[in-house]
Amino acid sequence: MKKITLFLTLTLSSITALAGDIEAGKAKSAVCAACHGPAGISANPLWPNLAGQQEAYLIKQIKAFKSGERKDPSMAPMVAGLTDTDIENLAAYYNSLK
Repeated sequence: MKKITLFLTLTLSSITALAGDIEAGKAKSAVCAACHGPAGISANPLWPNLAGQQEAYLIKQIKAFKSGERKDPSMAPMVAGLTDTDIENLAAYYNSLK
C-alpha cells in the first residue's frame, strides 16, 4: 500500500508541476501565432502545429531552443526572453487547444 501511495503522490505532484496558467499563455502566444497560427495550427508545413501538444514536450522543446541544445535560427530569438513561467504558461495554453 505504501508503494501505491508513493506512486500516486509522485504522479499527482508531477501533473501539478506542469500546471501553467492557460490565460497567461494565451496572452504570451501572440508572437507565436505569426508562424504557428492563432489557434496553434500552422498554415505552413515548415512550422509544426502546437495545439494539443503535451505540456512536458513543449516545455522540453522550448527550453532546448532557449539553451541552444536545439538549434533553429528562427526560434532562438523568439524564445530568448522567455522565463520558465512564460514557457510553462505557453505549454499549458497550447496543450489546452484541441
